[in-house]
Formats: sequence, structure tokens, C-alpha cells
Amino acid sequence: MREVRANAFPGVTDALRAVESLLLGGGQRTARRNAWTSVLEDRRRAKDRVEAQHVLEAVAGRASRAT
Repeated sequence: MREVRANAFPGVTDALRAVESLLLGGGQRTARRNAWTSVLEDRRRAKDRVEAQHVLEAVAGRASRAT
């Protein structure tokens, strides 16, 4: 049986970062990283909204059954 490592391709990530640094200027790299951070934050907020909606629906369902 072969051993599977969690980080099987560390060289690929390093290679992509090296190519990125060659092709993109510092400002472009920063802008791309900022954009990706914004995407991740938007996803987190969307997940939070869905969870809040589920809680509100659950509370509304209990309130209507109690009356």
C-alpha cells in the first residue's frame, strides 16, 4: 500500500508562485491577492447569511407552533 501525503505537490505551488512573480509586477500580484481575499470574504458572508436565514426560519416555525 502506498503512503499518501497530505501535501503531495508542494513543488507545483512553489513553481506557480515563481512564474507569477516573473510575469506579474508587484502591484498586479497584490491586486490579484486582494481580489481573491475579497472573494473568500464574500463567500464567508454568504454562508453566514444562509445560516442566519435557517435560524430565523427555525425560530419562526417554533413561534407559529406556540401560538
